[in-house]
Amino acid sequence: MALWKTDQTFYPSPRMAMQAPRERLAYVAVFNPDASNSHHDAICVLDADPKSPSYSEVVGRVDMPYAGDELHHFGWNACSAALCPYAPHPHIERRYLIVPGLRSSRIHIIDTKPEPRSPQIVKIIEPEELAARTGYSRPHTIHCGPDAIYVSALGTPEGEGPGGLFLLDHESFDVLGRWEVDRGPQYLAYDFWWHLGYDVAITSEWGTPNMVEHGVQPDLLLGGKYGHMLHV
Repeated sequence: MALWKTDQTFYPSPRMAMQAPRERLAYVAVFNPDASNSHHDAICVLDADPKSPSYSEVVGRVDMPYAGDELHHFGWNACSAALCPYAPHPHIERRYLIVPGLRSSRIHIIDTKPEPRSPQIVKIIEPEELAARTGYSRPHTIHCGPDAIYVSALGTPEGEGPGGLFLLDHESFDVLGRWEVDRGPQYLAYDFWWHLGYDVAITSEWGTPNMVEHGVQPDLLLGGKYGHMLHV
C-alpha cells in the first residue's frame, strides 16, 4: 500500500537511523530441528521495550502452515533503500516480513499490521512457482532494494547449482524472475550485500543444496569444494 508521505522508518543516512527511536518489538524466527515430529516453524514477537511490563517476553506468534520449512534469514519488504536517488520508491510502506523456508523453498509474506503483535500470513509463494519463474530453489537471504525485493537462492530444484539472485515485486510480491544477466564464473551461492551509491553488489559462496542439506561432507570440506570466494 502506497503512503502519502515517506515511511518514517526510512532514513537517508546511518547517522539519522542511529538517532531514531528504538524498535519496541522484535520478530524472531524459531524452527523445529527434529524432522521426526510435525512441529511447525514460527515467527515469534518479542517485547523489546524496556519500559513495558512484558519486556523480553514473547507477546505474539504466527505458526507456519506446513512442517519442515526451516526458517532462516528473513527481512522486510521495504527499507531505506527505497530512498536511493536513481530508483526511488519513497512511498512504499515497511509493513511485510518476507520469510523463506530454506528447506521447503516456500516464501511466506507476513503482514505486521494492523496489530504488530499478531502478524498474519497473507500470501505463500510455493516452490513450484519459484522454480518455474526463476529456475532456483532454497531461498536464503532477503534484502529490500530500491526497486524490488532481492533474494539469494542456493541452487536449483534438483539440488545442484548454480545458485543466484531473483526478484520479488515489493508491493504485489509477484516473482519477477532472475536478477542476473551475466552471472560470470559464480556457481555456488550464499549471501549478498551492496553499496548502492557505487552501484556495486557483493555476493558470497557456500554450497549447493545437495552439499549442505545433510551436514558437512568431509570429502568436500577437505577438498576445498565449499565456497570460499567473494564476487563483485
